[in-house]
Amino acid sequence: METTFSIGKLAADSGCKIETIRYYESIGLLAEPERNAGNQRRYTAGHYDRLVFILHARDLGLSIESIRQLIELSRHPEAPCQDADAIAERQLEDVRKRIARLKLLEAELEKTLESCSHGTISQCSVIEALARCGACEREHRRSRN
Repeated sequence: METTFSIGKLAADSGCKIETIRYYESIGLLAEPERNAGNQRRYTAGHYDRLVFILHARDLGLSIESIRQLIELSRHPEAPCQDADAIAERQLEDVRKRIARLKLLEAELEKTLESCSHGTISQCSVIEALARCGACEREHRRSRN
């Protein structure tokens, strides 16, 4: 008989909240476990492995739908991996876009702080920069797209 463990143990071992585990079950990313005579969920090592896969994918910023697709692809080990590669390539492109936006934000914040005279709020460059941000609003909108 396969060793099983509680949702609390699965949560503790994986570092995932119990509510999140239940959510992944409810949307079909994590298979519902069998229940014992007391109607408690009993998880297996397979559940743990799948949960760690999901958590790692989420850490990489993958969407629920992308994770769902990767799980489905993993059920066909002999299939070519081009679909999985495409998912990873899309995610990498998204990450690169976010990094570019963050670099713009970093430069803007550095510029604002460099002009700080450390005087009073009435002379604060941070407050002034935010107040006149209407002039840079179009640029922010473009960097979000």
